[in-house]
Amino acid sequence: MHFHPDRLMARCHDDATIMKPTLANLGLIPWLFVLPHLAILAQTPHSNEAPSPGASGNPENVPFIGGKDLSGNPVRLAQKTGHVSNYDPAHVGKYTLPDPLVSSDGNQITTKIQWESKRRGEILSWYRSQIYGAVPPSVKPITWRAMPGDISGTRIYEGTITDHELGHPIRLSLQIPHGRSGPCPLLLNLSFFPPSAPDSPPQRPQRFQPKELVLARGWAYAQMGYGDIQPDRPDRWKDGVIGSTLSANQDRPLPDQWGTISAWAWGTSQALDLLETMPEINRQLLCLTGASRLGKTALWAAAQDERIAAVMSIVPGEMGASLIRRDWGETLDDMAQNFHWQFAGNLQQWVGKWDQLPVDQHMLLALIAPRKIYINGGLTDQWSDPEGQFLAMKAAEPVFELLGAGNLGGNEGLTLDKPLMGTHMAYHYHSKGHQSLPEDWHYFMDFAEGKPQRP
Repeated sequence: MHFHPDRLMARCHDDATIMKPTLANLGLIPWLFVLPHLAILAQTPHSNEAPSPGASGNPENVPFIGGKDLSGNPVRLAQKTGHVSNYDPAHVGKYTLPDPLVSSDGNQITTKIQWESKRRGEILSWYRSQIYGAVPPSVKPITWRAMPGDISGTRIYEGTITDHELGHPIRLSLQIPHGRSGPCPLLLNLSFFPPSAPDSPPQRPQRFQPKELVLARGWAYAQMGYGDIQPDRPDRWKDGVIGSTLSANQDRPLPDQWGTISAWAWGTSQALDLLETMPEINRQLLCLTGASRLGKTALWAAAQDERIAAVMSIVPGEMGASLIRRDWGETLDDMAQNFHWQFAGNLQQWVGKWDQLPVDQHMLLALIAPRKIYINGGLTDQWSDPEGQFLAMKAAEPVFELLGAGNLGGNEGLTLDKPLMGTHMAYHYHSKGHQSLPEDWHYFMDFAEGKPQRP
């Protein structure tokens, strides 16, 4: 089957959705909108170190920097490369993806044994040293203790690091569905919000929180807040679990060591160390979810921790599931500039050099094979490149097939609001935005349990 990646978007969007901004139609934009951005550009140094805006990406979007294009898509400038956000298929350019089934010495991987003994380790090591960063060997495990009291059937656990003061404990909640007999599947939600402490009032429902749907299905539901593990800030290296590994004269991790995404992924595995010991939990169905930057984290955690049977990654976008080499929406350059603390310091070496990377995100997805992976993306979230996520899943199929895990199923390509559901790979491109939908959770739980898919 032959894919034409940049034709798929045209089939999924009409002209009202994807409008190509050109210099000819800039007269439609009020000068009060344009002038502030021209002032920003005038302050940008034009030198070899800081190329002119539009040196790469889509130069026709230069007038929209710092705002949105005519279709409402965010437009950003990467100062080191002059890259300006692109949403035009004509500016995506041609790219060649590295083959996940060709080892670094050029040999073809044709068996499960070759994948597991050689190629998988090569890819994993590269992500650890260059993309997300490796966990330092000096890290101490989390020690968990049950908190007294119980709110509406919710158990609360608090975690600390041996011989280190985190500033506040890592909180983990667990709810077991009422009336469930025998071990039940577990969904661990790595959340933007920590669970309530035992003496706190109940929280109002938050975005990306599927608790009620999960419990109603007969699954156990656990939640931990990512900020408890490590602050999502560039100036807080000495706090959280990363701080617990820094020496007295060290102000940040080494270039090949963990950024915050690796720290959050490590924290989820520490939570599973506790949860898998509970007799109410089915250890064969430990599932993980996260959204946006935590969707990236969920993928990286599942790539490393093979106890995770199924992962639901919600709108993970760039440096998560979207292809890095596909120039659409957010880019590696944007993330290295605006969210550098989330990655290994070594990521900075790859700014503007996407085509030289020995990996792309289809290889991150391949690391999860033959376990189950469900990803979604939204029509109005083009910043996250939902089509690039789909193409990454298609490019990961050869590894899933080699390991006997099938593929996405069907050859009709990307279809809006019609999930592609294989036995171990699933993708839902929905007509909403940067979010999950209630039906996503029904689809995912059917998928994780291996039940016939809903129409």
